[in-house]
Amino acid sequence: MNVPDDLLYTESHEWVRREGDKIRVGITDHAQAELTDVVYVELPKMGASYEAGGTIAVVESVKAASDIYAPAKGTVLEVNKALESNPALINTDPYGEGWIYVLKVDDTEQLKALKDAAAYRSSIG
Repeated sequence: MNVPDDLLYTESHEWVRREGDKIRVGITDHAQAELTDVVYVELPKMGASYEAGGTIAVVESVKAASDIYAPAKGTVLEVNKALESNPALINTDPYGEGWIYVLKVDDTEQLKALKDAAAYRSSIG
């Protein structure tokens, strides 16, 4: 599985790329492989605020639907509209074009609770 060293990870298989006080979020290569072919993404609402651990989006595949959780408390600044017409980007490029949303984090200290790449690799075996 591809687990880039420059990202942070959640227990629920979201990846997080810090961009100052914002974070770009998607699902990991491991998660997309488990889901198989992604056919639909329910994006979060622009401008909406979410609590850490709250359901922020849904990814549906031919196999299952999976909730996507907010890794920190914050407000949605941007969503990946390309996923509306091409949800398979999550499968083909999970760490690039397959990102799901950008969150303005209320307190970046919350990000210290996330796993680094080595810890995430260890958790998925």
